Amino acid sequence: MKKIFLAIVLVFSLGTMYAFTGEEAVSKQAVDNFKKEFANAKEVVWAVGNDYYKVSFLLSDQQLYAYYSQKGEFIAITRYISSFNLPLNLQNSLKKNFNNYWVTDLFEVADADCTFYYVTLENADTQVILKATAAEGWSLFKKTKKS
Repeated sequence: MKKIFLAIVLVFSLGTMYAFTGEEAVSKQAVDNFKKEFANAKEVVWAVGNDYYKVSFLLSDQQLYAYYSQKGEFIAITRYISSFNLPLNLQNSLKKNFNNYWVTDLFEVADADCTFYYVTLENADTQVILKATAAEGWSLFKKTKKS
């Protein structure tokens, strides 16, 4: 269930939060856990979602996004990546099976158990979202026809 929630949150609302706010509107436990895990974070901005908190920040010159439950428990961390940052087997699979598509979005999601990759591919007629782990390869997450 946690994986489904995470996927829905990340794919459909990575950039759409209903309220950007400061630390005062976020649970103390979430703030404390974040500060412990990412002590060197800079440009920290908290946002409140329906059932989670999202914090965007810079760490080692990378833009990252961490998600916490309302109880302050770590859910996952995400970052946008280049296709060159994918594991080689995933890069090769995209080139082989989707050579007539271009990449419009690509990000990595890491939770306590695993690292996932989501890629949005498009051609003139179709948009495809794929999900993968390095071990399991790509699977279809969503496919839509363009109008």
